[in-house]
Amino acid sequence: MIRTIVLLGAALLGTGVVWGQMKKQFTVDDNESCKTIDLHLKAKTGNCIIRPSQNPEILNVYSNQDLEEYAHTFSNEVKNAICFVKLALEQEGQKGVSKKISYQVFGGDEHPSDKFWKVYLTESKPYVLDLDYGLGNANVDLSGLSVKRLKINTGSADVNVAYASGVENKVEMDTFYVKVDLGSLNVKQINLSRSKVVMAEVGFGNIFLDFSSRPEVLPVVKGSVGAGNLVVLLPEETVPVMVRINDSWLCSVNLSKSLRKISSNTYANAAYSQNAKDALTFDLDVSMGKIIFKEKAGN
Repeated sequence: MIRTIVLLGAALLGTGVVWGQMKKQFTVDDNESCKTIDLHLKAKTGNCIIRPSQNPEILNVYSNQDLEEYAHTFSNEVKNAICFVKLALEQEGQKGVSKKISYQVFGGDEHPSDKFWKVYLTESKPYVLDLDYGLGNANVDLSGLSVKRLKINTGSADVNVAYASGVENKVEMDTFYVKVDLGSLNVKQINLSRSKVVMAEVGFGNIFLDFSSRPEVLPVVKGSVGAGNLVVLLPEETVPVMVRINDSWLCSVNLSKSLRKISSNTYANAAYSQNAKDALTFDLDVSMGKIIFKEKAGN
């Protein structure tokens, strides 16, 4: 069952900012026939926060706006035990991407929006998440959720992904995919995702991937960098690491001191051996951008 609700809520305090009164905007109730939730969330502008919840509803969305203040589309259907939920949000009267780029290059009047959406996901059912951000900011806390596959795409938005409470993903993740055009994306504690494959694509923006804690599942990391930056924080030296980089004369590659060249365009740390069954493996391409590998503090 799908419902659109506007209820008076409590005030939300952001980082030094009073966000105003929260009002419930959308909710999707649990359904016994729904075994997996396929959620596609698109926020073209504004600030979006995603957090886990112990409530049974598979989706709850709050805002400090009224429904008539922003454009939106919302749909929900169940097929073959999968609940497909699509929600697109857009603040009215916001600057387009071209104006945002112009501001970043030439400067001008640009004030951060105080409008937000706060999205709660239940801990009781698995998700396939497809998150698409245009402008603004997003904070995604995946602590204790069951995410089978994750895709995050950001245009000019700045996105932070973390496991704030330190609780790992309840299921093994198939693919952890992130893509940045002009914005930035920071992923902390990626080891808690338990993902088999991590994929990162950078256009002109920046991606930071934190592998500083030893993963339970050692993933294969595939990435491509256009003219932007990819920064990787490596785990302790006891974790075997192997890096392959297909580079060009226009790019810049900075390797940590623990990585040594073992063959053409291939590097590894002392813990890695060719016969190792498990290793944190990177397969990267870079054209005009920069790739940086950093070591965990204390290594």
